[in-house]
Amino acid sequence: MAEKDFYKILGVERGANDIDIKKAYRKMAQKYHPDKNKGDKDAESKFKEINQAYETLSDKQKRSFYDQFGEAQGMGGSGGGAGFDGFSQGGFSGQGFDFSSFGGGFADIFETFFSGNGGGRSSSKKRGPIRGEDIEAKIKIKFEESVTGTERELEITKADTCGNCKGSGAEPGSKIITCATCGGTGQIREIRQTLLGQMATSRICDNCHGDGRIPERKCTVCHGTTRVRKTDRIKVKIPAGISNESTIRLSGKGEAGVNGGQFGDLYLHITVEPSRDFVRSGNDIHSEQKIHLIQGVLGDDINISTIYGPVILKVPAGTQGGKVFKLKDYGMPKLNSDQKGDHYLKIILETPGKLSKKEKELYAQLAKESGLYLKTDKKFW
Repeated sequence: MAEKDFYKILGVERGANDIDIKKAYRKMAQKYHPDKNKGDKDAESKFKEINQAYETLSDKQKRSFYDQFGEAQGMGGSGGGAGFDGFSQGGFSGQGFDFSSFGGGFADIFETFFSGNGGGRSSSKKRGPIRGEDIEAKIKIKFEESVTGTERELEITKADTCGNCKGSGAEPGSKIITCATCGGTGQIREIRQTLLGQMATSRICDNCHGDGRIPERKCTVCHGTTRVRKTDRIKVKIPAGISNESTIRLSGKGEAGVNGGQFGDLYLHITVEPSRDFVRSGNDIHSEQKIHLIQGVLGDDINISTIYGPVILKVPAGTQGGKVFKLKDYGMPKLNSDQKGDHYLKIILETPGKLSKKEKELYAQLAKESGLYLKTDKKFW
C-alpha cells in the first residue's frame, strides 16, 4: 500500500506551522465528519485519514519522526490514530454528546479543545463595579442668551440608586449572603465526558447573575436590581459664548452604576436660535447698516446696534456702499477666556425713492454744480 502524505491529506505545506495545521484540521474534520455525511463510506474513510494525519503532525516528536522516516515510524508503528480513536469509531454519533451546548456546533467543539484553555472554555469572572450609562438631553436658548450666558433647570428621568436599599438590592434589615447555587464564584462550572475526554465549561450563574452574592430578602422597592427610575431637577449653567450645536458634559449626572460603579455622565446638546440682526462666524459678529446717500457723501455719526447694545460709529465723508468697519472686541466672548471676537459692520447706501418737488430741485441743482448734465427734457429749476 502506498505511503500516505499527511501534509497533502490536510492540505498544508510541509513547512506549515502548528496554527496552520490546526486550522486545516478543523476545516477538514467538519467537512468529512460522519454526522454530516451519514452513510457515506468514503467520507468516513477520509475522516479517519484526517484524524490520523493530525495526530501525527500536531505532535512535535511524531512529526519529526514522520518527516525523517515516513508514515510507519511517524505513527510509532501503530498507523491507527490512537489519540483520536474515538473518531474512527463513528465520530460523535451515539456517544451522548450534546451539540446544543455549543453555539457554533461542531466547530465550537474543536475551538474549545484547541483554544489553549486546558480543555475548558474561557470562564466568566465575578462581576465587578459597572459604570452607569450616559444620558443625553437637548436645550434650546436664544441668541442673546448665548452672548451673556444663562442658567436652565432641567427635568431628567434616569436610573438612580434605590433609596430604600441604598443600592445593595437587599431589603433593609436583611443581609447579603453567598449565592448557594455557585458558591460565591459567580459562575456555574460543568464537566462533561466527551470523545475528547473530560471537557470543562462555565457560564454565568443564573441565580446571582455573576455577582456571587445575593440578598437574603430582595428590596421591595427595586426588587433586588439596586436601581429605580427617578426624575431629578438639575440646574445647568450655560457659559457665555456658547455656540450652536455645542455639547456640555456634566460628569456624574448620568445613570447610577451597579455593584458600586460610578455614575455615568449627562451630555447636553445646545441649540442656539438664530438672530434677526446678527450673523456669527466663529467668535466674530457680522451685521449690516443702511445709511442715506447723503450721509455717505457728507459723513455722519450714526447709531448702530451691537450684541452689547447701541454704540455711535463715525462714518467719514465719501464712504462708499459696501464699506466694512471693524469694531474691535465687540464680538462674542471666547469660552473660558476674557477675550472677545470683533464686530464687522457693512455699510449699505440707500438711494432715495420718492422725492418731493423741493428735493428734486435740490438734486438737479447738485447735478448742475457737479457738471452732470441729465438727459431729460424735464426742468427742475
